[in-house]
Amino acid sequence: MNRKNEDLLSPSEADQFGQATAALLRQESQFLPAGIKDRLYAARLTALSLQKPEKVRIQQPVLANVAGNWSLGSRSFWDNVGWIAPLMVLVFGLIGIAQWQQDSRINDIAELDVALLTDDVPPDAYADSGFMGFLKNGLLADPDDRLDSAKSPS
Repeated sequence: MNRKNEDLLSPSEADQFGQATAALLRQESQFLPAGIKDRLYAARLTALSLQKPEKVRIQQPVLANVAGNWSLGSRSFWDNVGWIAPLMVLVFGLIGIAQWQQDSRINDIAELDVALLTDDVPPDAYADSGFMGFLKNGLLADPDDRLDSAKSPS
């Protein structure tokens, strides 16, 4: 038995059916024995005590301003500017990190300049590729070590 949407009751017909059914049940419940009425009453109280509370929806007025932003009707000052504090911490943190990195880079460059200027080797030697090969071969090793290795027969 497939029912189509046309065969279903309209809301007003469903209300009338519910009212008629409740009236018939009320009339016939008068003829029930007292023991059955007491048990039905106890069952009803038990069912009502176990009933889950309904969720209540609370509606707040929401307003749209000229810019098209949505906002709640009654917001306090701290609700409106509460997002600014984390943003400011983030901005100042990033500025502090950038400043610290810049100071660190300046200090590294200054240390390199001091090392170059106080060294015995002229700064032009560091740019020469032959000088780097000279350093890699270890020719700046201790002269006593070179003499000992030359005297010992291998």
